[in-house]
Amino acid sequence: MSDAETNVKKKLYIETVGCQMNVLDSELVVGKLRGEGYELTDDIRQADTILYNTCSVRQHAEDKIYSALGRVRRLKERRPEVSIGVLGCMAQKDQDLILKRAPFVDVVVGPGQLGRVSELLERAKEEHAPQMAVSLPRSGGSRDTVTASFAEYDPLREPAMRPNPFQAFVRIMMGCDKFCTYCVVPSVRGPEQSRPPDVIVAEAQQLAHQGVKEITLLGQTVNSYKYQEPDGRHTRLSDLLLRLHDIEGLARIKFITNFPNDMTGDLLQAVRDLPKVSRYLHVPAQSGCDEMLKRMKRLYTVALYDDMLARIRETVPDAAVSSDFIVGFCGETEESFQKSVRLVERARFKNSFIFKYSPRQGTKADLLFNDDVPEDVKKQRNNDLLAVQTAISREDNRRFLGQTVEVLVEGPSKTSELGEDGLGQLVGRTWCDRIVVFEGHERLVGSFVPVAVDDASAVTLFGRVVTTEAVSAGVPVAW
Repeated sequence: MSDAETNVKKKLYIETVGCQMNVLDSELVVGKLRGEGYELTDDIRQADTILYNTCSVRQHAEDKIYSALGRVRRLKERRPEVSIGVLGCMAQKDQDLILKRAPFVDVVVGPGQLGRVSELLERAKEEHAPQMAVSLPRSGGSRDTVTASFAEYDPLREPAMRPNPFQAFVRIMMGCDKFCTYCVVPSVRGPEQSRPPDVIVAEAQQLAHQGVKEITLLGQTVNSYKYQEPDGRHTRLSDLLLRLHDIEGLARIKFITNFPNDMTGDLLQAVRDLPKVSRYLHVPAQSGCDEMLKRMKRLYTVALYDDMLARIRETVPDAAVSSDFIVGFCGETEESFQKSVRLVERARFKNSFIFKYSPRQGTKADLLFNDDVPEDVKKQRNNDLLAVQTAISREDNRRFLGQTVEVLVEGPSKTSELGEDGLGQLVGRTWCDRIVVFEGHERLVGSFVPVAVDDASAVTLFGRVVTTEAVSAGVPVAW
């Protein structure tokens, strides 16, 4: 008789590292396991099953997982019946290496095989041997064969795994075909494939029925989305946004992450014309130097990126744009770096995520180029570019002083706890994805409220809730 049949709940602990895709993957894995008799715990010492959902984009993320495995080894020695699993991108990339470094791991499951986690956990117990399920490498067969090895299981949703019940991720595509020389994603997440729009709309309707007000559409290059129907018709991201816009209950739609070459006019017009679509576009540049972009195989020039920014400003003047940059990439000179600085200065991004280059085994950059920028130089360039962006962000945020912004309240701020009366410091985001902190009652969580901005830092707006009477009297609300 199974544990589920005897109502004995197996306790599951899961730790997630990496991007929003990984957060969604964890939600789906937990959704399946909860349906098979597991319940979540945040106390690893009480867990019967411990899962690590991993990332391979940077070395730091992998080091964090191996450190965690080193710590959990002692728990496994004391309680050998505990099941331990390594899931996600690192599992697909390292495979046998994980079992070599951590032979006590019971299951190793790549991102294209996550629907099999429960099956493999059971098999590992029955056979007293580690189990592995990974997808085919890009060279493992025809495109169709490799693509088929990355199985989809997105409709399984688990509200308890979301940061809050009214926000959810929806994957609209999987994999990537851009093959940037520094990136492992095409090898660990497989060929680019777009999900059928009918399936996506049905999933969004399900989420709305569960009380979700804001969905974020996910894709490695989300604006590359294109689905061909059997009759030859194509659905673009702009078409999908239009269909999602009509779903009753949904109030806000976001999408990340975008690729500069695919920022088309129809998509920008959809952002401009559809009231539920957030005025926020995350478009990684990675470098402001054409030589570096060519080495990275980013498939565009600085001039094309500048032109894209100009089209965004012209079509959606109130849109906030953020970016990613890699400093210290192979061969980056001081002159190359200064070109990135100048791009940040003229683009005036809302914010930029800045990373030091980390060689990834199996990427073209690791095979073709020398990691020749010293670590101390990488660190200095990271700090310098961050300082430039921080100054711009602070100046940009201060233009909201005295304005009223509409905020979706997400919950208590990280630095504050609500009092017994339900009052405390709350946090939310505007329509252009700016973080806003203000005092309020917990009953506001999950609702849209007008907040008057009184102060601003580089990353946060600070304000106070505006009364309904003030809004009715004509207080202007900014994006």
